[in-house]
Amino acid sequence: MLVQPVRTEADHDAALARISELMGAELGTEASDELDVLVTLVDAYEAKHFPINAPDPVTVIKFRMEQQGLSRKDLEPMIGSRARVSEVLTGKRALTLPMIRRLHRGLSIPVDLLVGVSAPSPRAGRDVKRKYQAREPRIGRRVAAQQSVR
Repeated sequence: MLVQPVRTEADHDAALARISELMGAELGTEASDELDVLVTLVDAYEAKHFPINAPDPVTVIKFRMEQQGLSRKDLEPMIGSRARVSEVLTGKRALTLPMIRRLHRGLSIPVDLLVGVSAPSPRAGRDVKRKYQAREPRIGRRVAAQQSVR
C-alpha cells in the first residue's frame, strides 16, 4: 500500500480513481485500510479546497416549509403575525431568540442553522473605531481665542 498526500487536482483525481477501485474491499484487509486512508485524505483536501458554507436561516426555513408542504400561515404560531412572517421570509426582519426556539421545536430545524453566522458588515469595524477614538477635548470660543492670543 503506497499512499501519497493529496495536494493537487491530479492527486485528487488519482485518489478518487483508486477509491472507486477499492470500494468493494473486505473489512480488515490491507485494501480496506488503504481505502480508509485515501477517503480521509480526499475528505481533508475537499474540505480545504471546496468548502461548503452553511445556508442562511431564511433559506433553511423555506426549504423545511417546502419539505413539509407548509404555507406562511403555518409559521404564524412560531414567528408571529402574517406581516412578521412576511418580513422574516423576505429578510427585512431578523429572527429573535424566541422565534428561533419555536422554529426549532416546531420544524425540527437545528438551532445552529437558525442562528446563522453572517459576516460582519464592512462598516462595523469602522464605526467601532470611530466611536472609541480618542478625541481632542472641545473648548469654547472664548478659550480658543485666549489661547490664540498667547
